[in-house]
Amino acid sequence: MVESIARVRHIRVTPQKARRVVALIKGKQAQEALAILKFAPQSASEPIYKLVASAIANARVKADKDSAYLDERDLYIANAYVDEGTTLKRFRPRAQGRAFQIKKRTSHITVVLATPEAADAAPADQTSSTPRKASK
Repeated sequence: MVESIARVRHIRVTPQKARRVVALIKGKQAQEALAILKFAPQSASEPIYKLVASAIANARVKADKDSAYLDERDLYIANAYVDEGTTLKRFRPRAQGRAFQIKKRTSHITVVLATPEAADAAPADQTSSTPRKASK
């Protein structure tokens, strides 16, 4: 019942491109996700590979600290998401003295690994029973 989190912030990859890579590995086993990321042609796959490897190491350290048994083959990616980071704004010269803005986007990527027991222990009462009004 181990859960570990790894985050990387302000990585110079656009969130849209990073989300494409994260979608490939969501819900997969950690070792399988590493294999997928190793051979994925996208440039965002390298930092996400390092992030998943870091999350595996975090799980190992957390299990050692709690004196719990951890088989790394049991770990799977419980959640992975990409948030938008700060945007660097630069300007390019254009014709007739104009300047166009270039936006260099950054991402915050988070990966959550868990063992199957940790997923079963999560609270199951997250469903909303309040009815919504129909809009006209």
